Amino acid sequence: MSELRDTRLEKAKVLKSLEQGPYGLNFRPTHSADVLQKKYADLPNGEEKKDEVSIAGRVTSRRVMGKLAFFTLVDETGTVQLFLEKSTLNQSENSKNHFENVTSLVDSGDWIGVNGILRRTDRGELSIKVFEWSMLSKSLQPLPDKWHGLADVEKRYRQRYLDLIVNPQSRKTFRTRALLVSSIRRWLDEKNFLEIETPVLQSEAGGADARPFITHHNTLDLPLYLRIATELHLKRLVVGGFQRVYELGRIFRNEGISTRHNPEFTSVEIYEAFADYYDMMELTEKLLSSVCETICGSTKINYQEQEIDLKPPWRRATMHQLVEEFTGIDFELFRDNVDDARAEMLRKGLQVPDKADSVGRLLNEAFEQVVEPKLVQPTFVMDYPIEISPLARKHRSKKGLVERFELFIVGRETANAFSELIDPIDQKERLLLQQAKKEAGDLEAQSLDEDFINALEVGMPPTGGLGIGIDRFVMLLTDSPSIRDVIAFPLLRPESNLKQTGK
Repeated sequence: MSELRDTRLEKAKVLKSLEQGPYGLNFRPTHSADVLQKKYADLPNGEEKKDEVSIAGRVTSRRVMGKLAFFTLVDETGTVQLFLEKSTLNQSENSKNHFENVTSLVDSGDWIGVNGILRRTDRGELSIKVFEWSMLSKSLQPLPDKWHGLADVEKRYRQRYLDLIVNPQSRKTFRTRALLVSSIRRWLDEKNFLEIETPVLQSEAGGADARPFITHHNTLDLPLYLRIATELHLKRLVVGGFQRVYELGRIFRNEGISTRHNPEFTSVEIYEAFADYYDMMELTEKLLSSVCETICGSTKINYQEQEIDLKPPWRRATMHQLVEEFTGIDFELFRDNVDDARAEMLRKGLQVPDKADSVGRLLNEAFEQVVEPKLVQPTFVMDYPIEISPLARKHRSKKGLVERFELFIVGRETANAFSELIDPIDQKERLLLQQAKKEAGDLEAQSLDEDFINALEVGMPPTGGLGIGIDRFVMLLTDSPSIRDVIAFPLLRPESNLKQTGK
C-alpha cells in the first residue's frame, strides 16, 4: 500500500508540473451518465454522434491496449465508458491532453472531467470519444478490488465513502432514505401539519424511558442533556395553539448498540389536537402505506425473503389478546395477584425478571419474550399497562391500562402512539413516581419537568401523539438486516480500542 501511494504521489507531482491538477478548481459537466445513456440509447453500433458533451466522475477501471484505452467513469447517476484514442488526443496543441499522459498518470479512483463526442463501440457500449481531459482530484489510495468489493462489513461502516464507491446497493439505500424522508415531510405538509424545531440541548431529558447523554454549557455553567424525544416540547406547542405539529430529526439515547439500536437515530413525532389513539392508527396506516407506494411502487415488499403487505387496514389486537394467543396465559385472570402471574409464567417456561414487580410489567415481559418476534405483518398492539406508559392517558374503559399502541412489523417496533395525557395532576403524580425510580438508580426513568406540568395546567386540548422510527422503516423498505446499513455514519467502537481489547 505504501509503495502504491508513493507512486501516485509521484504522478501527482508530474501532473502539477504539466499544470494538469492534481486537484482542480472546478468543472462544468453538460450531462450526467444516466442522461447520456437514455438520450443516446438508439445510437447504432459503430456510429458516432457529433454532439459535444462533457462529463465528470471517478475512474473505476481502465484498460490500455496499445494506441487505444477504455476507462469506466462513474458519477452519482451511473456509468459511461471513455474511449481514448492516441491519434485523436495527440492532435491537441496542448500536450498535457496527450494519450501518453492520460494513460500513464490517471489511475483507478481518480476524479477526471472529459470533453468529447458520443460513440457506440462495435460491441454496443455507449462511449465518449475523448478530445480533452482534466484531472480533478488525484486519488492517492487504490480502490477495493472490483471483483470482491468491500467484503469486510465493519470496514463498510467505518469507511462509508469506500462502501458507497464500490457498492451500488449502498448508494441506492441512502438515496431511498433521502426520498423516504422527503416523502414523509411532503405527506404531512399536505395534511396541514407544521414542522417546528425543538431544542436538542435540554435541561430535563423527558418524553421517553431512556438514559440520556450528558453535556455541559460552559457560559451558563449548566448541565444539559441531549434530547431523548421531542415529545414534551411539541406538546407545549399544542398548548400554545398549534393544532397539527411535527418534527423529524435526530434523537440521542445512551443505550446499547445492536442490529436495531443505534445511540443516535432519527424519528418523526406527530401531534394532532382533538384526536385520540384511534385517529393515530388511521394516520399511521395512511402515512406509511402511502410512502411505501411512493418509494417502492407498491404496498407489497419483500423483507429478508418474507412478503410484507402494508396495504390498510392492519391487524389491531390488545396486548392481553396477543399474549394469550401466543403463550396461553390470560393475564386478565390475575388482576393484582403478582405471585400467581409469576408462577404461571415460570410454568410456561418464561423468564421472570426481578424488576417486573406488577402484573402489568409481567404482561409486558411475556409480550416481549414471546409475542414481539412473531408479529411479522403490520400489527397494532393496543392497550398497554399504565406502569410502563407514564405519558399516556388512562384507558376510557379498562382499569390499569392506557390508550397506547405500538406498531410492529417483522418483529420490530416501528411506531408508538398515545391518546396523550392532558390532566396535569395525573401527569405530575406519574412523573413523581418516575423520578423516585430514577433516584433509586433506574437510569432510564424520567424526571419531573415542572415547566411541562405548568404548560399542562395552562390547558392542553385532547391530543393524539405518534412517533415513528425512521431508521427501522428505511430498513424495511430497503431490505436491510441491520440499522447500521441505513445510517450513513453509525457510531462504532474506535479501532484502537478493538485492537487493545481483542474484540
